[in-house]
Amino acid sequence: MKALLTLTCAGQFMVLLDNTIVGAALPDMQQRLHTGLTGLQWIVDAYVLLVAMLLLSGGVFADRFGRRRVFLAGVVVFTAASVVCSLAPSIGWLIAGRVLQGVGAAALSPASLALLAAAYPAPKERVKAIGLWAGFSGIGLAAGPLAGGILVESFGWPAIFLVNVPIGAVLLLAGLRVLGESRNPDAPPIDVPGTVLSAAGVGAVTYGLIEGGSRGWTSPVILAGFAAGLALLAAFVVVEARVPTPMLPLRLFRQRLFTVSNTAMVVVGFALMGSSFFFSQFFVYVQGTSILLAGLQTLPVSLAMVIVSPYAGRLAARYGFRVVAGIGLALAGLGLLALGFVHADTGYANVWWRLALAGIGFALTMSPLTGAAIQAVSPQEGGLASGVSSTTRQIGAVLGVAVLGAIVHTRETGGASFASGLNSAFLTAGAVTLACAVFTGLWLTAARTPNGIRAEQPAGQAASEPLTAPPSRLTS
Repeated sequence: MKALLTLTCAGQFMVLLDNTIVGAALPDMQQRLHTGLTGLQWIVDAYVLLVAMLLLSGGVFADRFGRRRVFLAGVVVFTAASVVCSLAPSIGWLIAGRVLQGVGAAALSPASLALLAAAYPAPKERVKAIGLWAGFSGIGLAAGPLAGGILVESFGWPAIFLVNVPIGAVLLLAGLRVLGESRNPDAPPIDVPGTVLSAAGVGAVTYGLIEGGSRGWTSPVILAGFAAGLALLAAFVVVEARVPTPMLPLRLFRQRLFTVSNTAMVVVGFALMGSSFFFSQFFVYVQGTSILLAGLQTLPVSLAMVIVSPYAGRLAARYGFRVVAGIGLALAGLGLLALGFVHADTGYANVWWRLALAGIGFALTMSPLTGAAIQAVSPQEGGLASGVSSTTRQIGAVLGVAVLGAIVHTRETGGASFASGLNSAFLTAGAVTLACAVFTGLWLTAARTPNGIRAEQPAGQAASEPLTAPPSRLTS
């Protein structure tokens, strides 16, 4: 049992490490691959987009075809894709490798959690196991900037992908010996039309946002991309309303608590990922530090999240979702707004606290928002609600990198400096986050859930609902 726990935690560690280690390598990638801001956006968004669109289906796929099989397949795909990324001779090959990495992560991550859920059927033991699983996730997030800085400074950007190879090899060999197969015979069928339409729709909109700055916002190609994206997303809504087992049951959004919490989660992904995309670039290109030092200087964000996150659920259980999420969004927004006023001569003593403030705010926000989404649905759908919450955060991340990157690109095209463009991006992210804090404070209240508990009331069970949900709907 301990071996299974170790393997699943290591798998999630590898996935989460990749989320932050790439940011530290972006300046080196830009120089060695001779690409611009648009290329860097695609390096990040190609991965996040696939994870966002396949995450819900990945959990169902694991339950139908075997959690062990899907977990190991995810490890193989993720590891092989990491090799492709490290050997990429051009930006196109690197983006293709990142797409494959996203496919592997979307299989590996929910399968690892489903394996834990099946191995620990007792609620108390399951809570402890998933707590360790989440803890390893936090360590991966925190280790990324530092590990990325060291690897890039010593060996160049390909090293950040090669580090996944020994981890993946150990996971595969040990998994073949240790993991037992399990599946859920009652798992719903895969919603292929919904998955394809959602991926194509969000992808088309993302294309328009990323390429619009360089091709021109009124370019026929960009306008066609936006039009196609909106049409595909509209078709997705129609299909999801009619298929018997949709990947995203639209009826859940009739609950205001569910809708508000997931809307706020989109903003969290937007602001967190969109701003962190530029952290290392700020220190390297604006303040002139080394890539290694830049990796160290971005640590306050991830460290604050690792330290504060374990307490967010407890605070929400005591004071209610509205209070904790609202305060968290406000702190994150203030931190990002403060970052909008840093410049080349701002000393690090006057920068780190802004990063830490944003990290604390986001850490206080994510768990309560997920808990609110779970409390809005029946206990049997807690895992699904948790998965939707993760998916909306990833969608926000895709849009954040695209939109904030477009702001920087547009400012530069208009003659402003890169530093001024970054200030505009941070200010935009901060303003959107503060507006969301007001929105959440006003609307994440008074909505009665199926069990009659109001959102603003303390809800001690919120954090544990997804842990006791059926494994078929547990996702990361």
